[in-house]
Amino acid sequence: MNLLYDVAGSFFFAIGVYNFAVHASFAPGGVTGIAFILRHYTHLPIGALSLLLNIPIILVALKILGKKYLVRTFQTILVNTLFLDVISPLFPIYRGEPLLAALFAGALAGLGLAIIYSSKSSTGGSDLIIMSLRKLHPHMSVGQITMFVDGIIVLCGGLVFGQIDAVLYGFVFSAVLILVIDKIMFGFVSGKMAVIISEKGELIAERIGEDVERGSTILHGKGAYSRDQVPVILCACSRAQVPEVRKIVKKIDPEALMIVTSYDEVYGEGFMPIDES
Repeated sequence: MNLLYDVAGSFFFAIGVYNFAVHASFAPGGVTGIAFILRHYTHLPIGALSLLLNIPIILVALKILGKKYLVRTFQTILVNTLFLDVISPLFPIYRGEPLLAALFAGALAGLGLAIIYSSKSSTGGSDLIIMSLRKLHPHMSVGQITMFVDGIIVLCGGLVFGQIDAVLYGFVFSAVLILVIDKIMFGFVSGKMAVIISEKGELIAERIGEDVERGSTILHGKGAYSRDQVPVILCACSRAQVPEVRKIVKKIDPEALMIVTSYDEVYGEGFMPIDES
């Protein structure tokens, strides 16, 4: 099953990188971006360059991340190399508008990486560096590290290709890639959390269960000003169910306070299995 994830993910990643990005004269972030830059001077295949760059990174990360994870990752890297250098050249290469190339490359590569990440693997490179730093220094922001590393590589790509457009296209690629990964990996489990404060909380919770078919939790709150006891309802629901919940609250208690926030992930009965977290 893991090999199937590697094949599917590597296919989309390789098509995005080789058939759209390589010939658009810009460098994306990560080790792939470094491989782009080296290819500009050496004319060696992208996959082979990425593989060579990944070997020392894997050796350094071995003690930090563990043998089991890195063996799995190395398998993914090998499959990815095969698709980049052998399979993707069999397909037509896009040589049109660079902005479109960056958009489609980011979307396809993001889809491929999301498939690979969902199988608890990675394509190595900067992922391993960031994960190692995060494990050694838990207080460090993954987002900030990623932006810093990718930003430097994209800027170097602009210097190599000799134009500011290369920098802009590189950032477009990275932005689309991150957006697609987030939407695919977290979009299906993200939603809304309704916090309802009302004296008729039990009735509201009952109606939500009957009409919206969503469970809820009733907490016992206390007004800071009035000092009165008041039920507080917590209800995780989809975006589409928020209007139904709001309609129920308005009908039962127009004076209620309803706060709606967004969540990225939710696991448990009625949502994603908790063992997938």
